[in-house]
Amino acid sequence: MKKNYKVSRREFLRMAGLTALTTISGKFISACGPLIQNLGNDELVSPRQPVDLHINLKARTDQTQIFSGQPTNVWRYSAEILSGNSSSTQTIPGSYLGPIFRLNSGQRVKIDFENDLPEETIIHWHGMHVPAEMDGHPKDVIRRGNVFNYEYTISNRAGTYWYHPHPHGRTGPQVYAGLAGLLIVSDEQEQALGLPSGEYDIPLVIQDRTFDQDNQLVYLSNSMMGTMTGFLGNQILVNGFPDYSISVDRRAYRLRILNGSNSRIYKLAWDDGTPLNIIATDGGLLQKPISLPYVTLGPAERVEIWVNFNQWAADAEHHLISLPWAGNSTPGMDGMMGNYFSPIPDGAEFEILRVLIGEKSFPGEVLPDQLSTYSWLDELDSINRKSPRNWEFGMNRMQWTINNRMFEMEQVTKDEIVRKGDQETWIIENRNSGMGMMGGMQMAHPVHIHGLQFQVIERQVEREFEWVWQSVAEGFLDLGWKDTILVMPGERVKVLIRFEDFMGLYLIHCHNLEHEDQGMMRNFLIESI
Repeated sequence: MKKNYKVSRREFLRMAGLTALTTISGKFISACGPLIQNLGNDELVSPRQPVDLHINLKARTDQTQIFSGQPTNVWRYSAEILSGNSSSTQTIPGSYLGPIFRLNSGQRVKIDFENDLPEETIIHWHGMHVPAEMDGHPKDVIRRGNVFNYEYTISNRAGTYWYHPHPHGRTGPQVYAGLAGLLIVSDEQEQALGLPSGEYDIPLVIQDRTFDQDNQLVYLSNSMMGTMTGFLGNQILVNGFPDYSISVDRRAYRLRILNGSNSRIYKLAWDDGTPLNIIATDGGLLQKPISLPYVTLGPAERVEIWVNFNQWAADAEHHLISLPWAGNSTPGMDGMMGNYFSPIPDGAEFEILRVLIGEKSFPGEVLPDQLSTYSWLDELDSINRKSPRNWEFGMNRMQWTINNRMFEMEQVTKDEIVRKGDQETWIIENRNSGMGMMGGMQMAHPVHIHGLQFQVIERQVEREFEWVWQSVAEGFLDLGWKDTILVMPGERVKVLIRFEDFMGLYLIHCHNLEHEDQGMMRNFLIESI
């Protein structure tokens, strides 16, 4: 196999320590993956270009006050700006979430990532178009005390992206422990629109978690619930806080929403049925705003909502909720861990966010009719596309697989090699066959493709699964640019993807993090023309 990166040393560490129910307390213990390769950062050589922003970013253990009483042990990112604009990072006071990076398209950034955790880790810049050696592949994990030097140019459109760890077999527990943060990109086209900004531009990271009686995070690992369904918590947190509320003026706001949960799917809506005005998805602004009764948001997907709170009365209270849907289910799973740890059922209705509307009114604000000027799908007829490449997400002998294969750290097969400069149609298919005793379970898979944005061409669903599909289909965000797509049971989604700029090893995987950790991930290799 051809390699487009240099490997000067290899070290394989076997990780152990399987538990069915564990608590974060100093060290975070959970189910581990198979062998993990460690490459030091000394193998990576970045082009020497002037740097606009230099940041030291550290992953470390910490405590935070989520509830009254005992503080909660977490893992978190912290940042220090070494050079560049001091407003490039923004912390959420009191939250375990990492700092929000606010960057500009065309900016050259250098990030020195230091691992101060008790185990290996690496950072993936989710949705960002970066060279393969900067993408955060699991082969590049670093041990405690080591530093990985990232350096790349921001080439993405304005949009809401994020960053999180990506060690194989440990992504789920590390994200669950608190390692995640938003990365917000701006550009001139977006700035000219006059969209809500500053305090009227609100990031919202939605996650579900479970806590014990001592306020400590509880992660269900190496259990049927953890490995098959993915982790589901019994409390909903927004920006790291339970029972979250925001106070707003009666004016326009921009809500940037990330589904940061390990596996939970949300069906977002206003409690009174007011339509949602969608202005952006994973890869940035849509051409034009669209109005939907609700939004279906799988793990890792993002949506931006423009909302004018002037439409509601002063001193009113409204709620962003998750509507009921025909959720992922497995017979006998409810209550298997006891009432204390029983999760909110997938597909249940619940409240996410309270909005308290003030008295100040700013009438006359209007959502622009046109948001961006370029859409790749306008060129479909003129694009020379290759025959469809198939990616089948399913199960083999109680193991999650892609094309009947599990993850291998650096291996690619012939049908996983693509050519730089090509445009391809990929068909992503969800076939949950061979479930054995789990035959009553059908799982949705949020599929993420590293390094590139793509566009959705069409969806097809098998007749026997239409009832599940129809419970969420009206909220699919298939317009604009995407890097993660929710594929329902029995569904085939066709996407268009173009391999631009970079060569090397990237990943396609399920972003149900427990599925990913169990091997539902494959490499694809971009080679030269």
